[in-house]
Amino acid sequence: MVSAAWGEDDTRFFFSLTPERVLESVEHSGLHCTGRCQALNSFENRVYDVELDLGDEKNAESKTSAHRIIKFYRPGRWTLEQILEEHEFLQDLIQAEIPVVAPIAFPDGRTLHEIEEGKIKYALFPRVGGRAPEELTDDQLRWVGRLLGRIHQVGKSKDAPHRVELNTETYGRANLEFLLRGNWIPLEFQERYRISLEGIFAYSDPLFQEISLHRIHGDCHLGNLLWNQMGPFFLDFDDMLRGPAIQDFWLLISGRDQYSRRALALLIEGYEEIGFFERKSLKLIEPLRALRFVHYSAWIARRWKDPAFPLAFPQFGSHRYWSDATSDLEEQRRLIEGEFQW
Repeated sequence: MVSAAWGEDDTRFFFSLTPERVLESVEHSGLHCTGRCQALNSFENRVYDVELDLGDEKNAESKTSAHRIIKFYRPGRWTLEQILEEHEFLQDLIQAEIPVVAPIAFPDGRTLHEIEEGKIKYALFPRVGGRAPEELTDDQLRWVGRLLGRIHQVGKSKDAPHRVELNTETYGRANLEFLLRGNWIPLEFQERYRISLEGIFAYSDPLFQEISLHRIHGDCHLGNLLWNQMGPFFLDFDDMLRGPAIQDFWLLISGRDQYSRRALALLIEGYEEIGFFERKSLKLIEPLRALRFVHYSAWIARRWKDPAFPLAFPQFGSHRYWSDATSDLEEQRRLIEGEFQW
């Protein structure tokens, strides 16, 4: 089982990825570019919109169809096997006629190539239009629930032994150890932070033993859900996990209020039109939220040597940041040990 959720501690950066190098990579794969290349927002990887020169076929296709998205995976994070398991999951979903954004095969039939210098792996995706919904109606929530049900049915059909298993070890203890060993947490907060998490781990460990795990999206928030004329579809399976189905639910709802409870109920209602939902997994929502807190802090810390991260997260490491982070974990422990009911 994979023991770390973010690959090597010191992942390498993307200094060699100039626009010329991006276009050169596409050309090396057997495709031809017009020379147009635009960087897209992405912290973890590097993603570009490139325009392909389709030659005589260009007149027969729309302007949008000439564009492709090329994604360069952060070196040192995922292994070859882990990335190919992501691609396999996406291809399985496409074969099941489930709307997701899956990699396109290069002319040689492979979905993954590598720049030898720097060992940067990259894949090609279609450019797909859609809007990110700010809020979902009741019918849309049921629709998304059915979509998740179909995704998870496919997820259960195969294993992904190289992908991370979401549990208190990979997302919790490993991240806590990293933060403490690196002295990222100020001394005045270390004990409170550690005690809060250890209490959460003690409560959560038995729950994870009771819940079935399978391939899931893993980072299923509204930013990774788009809507077009055909309906909803998910993108960015980069954080694909072997985890409990409930992980793909709670990130889609905003909090714990009455609206959030209703939204969760409607998602589950749609999901159960497709398959079985483990109701006991609802007890994992607040532990999963706590694990995401520590995972997020460790993610920033692990990437701090990348110049993009101090610019994007200037508050990280400050007294205020760790004061709030510690208080948030203490509140989570109170909710969890008080057996907050969803």
